[in-house]
Amino acid sequence: MTNQFDVAVIGAGAAGMMCAAVAGQRGKKVVLIDHASRLAEKIRISGGGRCNFTNLHAGPQNYLSNNPHFCKSALSRYTPQDFLTLVKRYRIAYHEKHKGQLFCDESAEQIIDMLKAECERGHVAWRMPCKIDAVGKEGERFRLDTSAGTITADHVVVATGGLSIPKIGATDFAYRVVRQFGLKLVETRPGLVPLTFDEAAWQPFVALAGIALEVDIETGEKKSRAHFREDLLFTHRGLSGPAVLQISSFWRPGAALTLNLVPETDIAETLIQGKGALKKNLGNLLAQWLPARLAEGWLLANDFKPEARIADMPDKQLRRLGESLNRWVVVPSGSEGYRKAEVTCGGVDTRELSQQSMMATKVPGLHFVGEAMDVTGWLGGYNFQWAWASGMAAGLSFQ
Repeated sequence: MTNQFDVAVIGAGAAGMMCAAVAGQRGKKVVLIDHASRLAEKIRISGGGRCNFTNLHAGPQNYLSNNPHFCKSALSRYTPQDFLTLVKRYRIAYHEKHKGQLFCDESAEQIIDMLKAECERGHVAWRMPCKIDAVGKEGERFRLDTSAGTITADHVVVATGGLSIPKIGATDFAYRVVRQFGLKLVETRPGLVPLTFDEAAWQPFVALAGIALEVDIETGEKKSRAHFREDLLFTHRGLSGPAVLQISSFWRPGAALTLNLVPETDIAETLIQGKGALKKNLGNLLAQWLPARLAEGWLLANDFKPEARIADMPDKQLRRLGESLNRWVVVPSGSEGYRKAEVTCGGVDTRELSQQSMMATKVPGLHFVGEAMDVTGWLGGYNFQWAWASGMAAGLSFQ
C-alpha cells in the first residue's frame, strides 16, 4: 500500500516541488519522483548561485507562447508578491538587482531548503534518485514502473522541464509522455541562449571579446517584432549578455538582428554637425560613447583609421560610420544550443491543457507544469514565477 498515492509528481525542480508541497498541505498523499541524485540543480545554478527567484513586474506580457492567453489565469492567481510572502516567512534576505529582478542575498540553496521544508509540511514522500521506465493508465489510475517499484496514483504531474542544460540532467521525458498520450507538441528550440556567427564573418570582431555595453536590440517584423534595451557582451564566437539572451527567444534562424550600440545619440549627425569644432581623431572621439577598445576595434573592423581626423572626412563616410553604430544589422548562423540555453521554448501545446488545473483535457488526471509546456518567460526571474504559478495551479486543483 505504500506505493499508492493520490498524486505522483515527476520532477523535483521548482514547479514540481511547489506543486507537491501545495497538494500535500491540502491533505493529499503525494510522492515526488526525480531521476537525479542532487535536488533542484537548475535552481542551484541560477542567478550565479543566488537564484533570481521572481520578477516584481511579471505579467502575461513577459511570456512567449503559441497560445498567449493561457498563462493569464495562473499568473493572476499566484503573483510575485505571493511568492515573496513565502520567502519572507522563511526569513530569506533578498535584494532587487535590476528591472524588478529579485535575488537571494546569500544562496540559491535557501530557496531549495524552503521548498523542501514546504514539502515536509505536506508529508510528501520522496523517491530519489528514481528512474521511471514506463507510464501507463489502468482505468482511472496511473501506473508508473520505476526503479523503486510500481507506483500508482490518481493524478500524475509532469514537471521534468525542457531540454536546456543536459549536463545537469535535462531530458525529453515530458515530450515522450506527450506523444505517448496523443497530445500535441509545439516544436522546441533553445531560448535565452548566446548566438553564434560564421567563423570567417566574425573574425573582425573576435578581438572585441569580453567587451560589454548597453544597446538596443530587435528582431522580427510587425506583430512578431521584439525589442529590448539591455547589456550586450561580445564573445569569441558571437554575441551574448542579457540583450542577446532576451532576443534569442524571439529570433528565428536566417533572421537578422538590428543593434544600436549608442542608443541615445545619432552618431552621424553629431559628427557631421561638429566637424568644424571637433579637433579629435576618430578613435578618441568614439571613445566618448563606447569603451575605448571597442571604439578602436570597431573602426578597424569597418575599414576606418582610428587616427583619422574627423575634420578631414567627407560627410558620406561619417554617415556610413554612424549607420554602422546606430543600425548594425547582423545575421547569426545559429546559437550555442541547449547546452547553454537557460530555457526551452515550445513544449506541450497549452491548447491541450486546462488553464485552471494544468490538466490535459483529453487525459483526465495528467497534468503538466513549468518549463515542460509552451510558456517561456523573459530573462530575469520570469520563468521561476511561471514555475511557482503553474505548480500552485495544479496543486490546488486536486479534489
